Amino acid sequence: MGEETETTRVRTLFLSDMHLGTKGCQADLLLEFLRDYDADEIYLVGDIIDGWQLKSGWYWPQSHNDVVQKLMRKVRKGSTLIYVPGNHDEFLRDYIGMTFGGIEIADQRLHVAADGKRYLVIHGDQFDMVVRHAKWLAFLGDGAYTFALFINTYVNTARRRLGLAYWSLSAWAKLKVKNAVNFIGKFEELLSAEAKRVGADGVICGHIHHAANRQINGLTYLNTGDWVESCTAIVEHYDGTMEVLHYPSLIRARAVQVDLIERPRRDGARAVA
Repeated sequence: MGEETETTRVRTLFLSDMHLGTKGCQADLLLEFLRDYDADEIYLVGDIIDGWQLKSGWYWPQSHNDVVQKLMRKVRKGSTLIYVPGNHDEFLRDYIGMTFGGIEIADQRLHVAADGKRYLVIHGDQFDMVVRHAKWLAFLGDGAYTFALFINTYVNTARRRLGLAYWSLSAWAKLKVKNAVNFIGKFEELLSAEAKRVGADGVICGHIHHAANRQINGLTYLNTGDWVESCTAIVEHYDGTMEVLHYPSLIRARAVQVDLIERPRRDGARAVA
């Protein structure tokens, strides 16, 4: 990114759907985010490593390894890290309850925020009927999604050359197709109902690549989004406030701020010349 930025410390950081091991993973941007943010506690809320894609063909560039090393370095420096597996990294569910290198593997977790509110932390694929009852269809859908990301790469290469911002084809399609919108709404309701069932004040999940922070039937529904399209995360501040961060927007805002600071210098230099 060029400019050195001060690291922001938060109480808790929630990340999901990185899909390391796929070409769609925006690992370089994720690495920059992990340099910008530190946390006392980190939750990896599923689909961190994409076992589905790695089975069909190995893809693991240095940038993906750098992300793993950066997370491990945070653990060595004192951060607590809890890994809640999803459907793409379901192979880790065989190790639930175990700890490896300071990383705890958990099926789900009840997180108590600084303000005393309790949040059910769960990936969410357990409430996706396609994943639960028709895995072959989920694999088919994953293939179509991967193809959309492939097309999206070329679309955004052209947009960058034109000076346009990043645009997600698959995210646009999800919001335009009625069945996808209905699925997202049903998913959110089911997760909120599960949080209520376990006596929580809210839920923090991933899975559907659609970041959110909203109230549903008196409970707080938080979705971490993903690091394939939207590049979002949830942070808990030290007063217990939960916030969805859209990292590309933060980068753009920072660039504008730097430009506002440097513009008078440039103008002054031109005036002297």
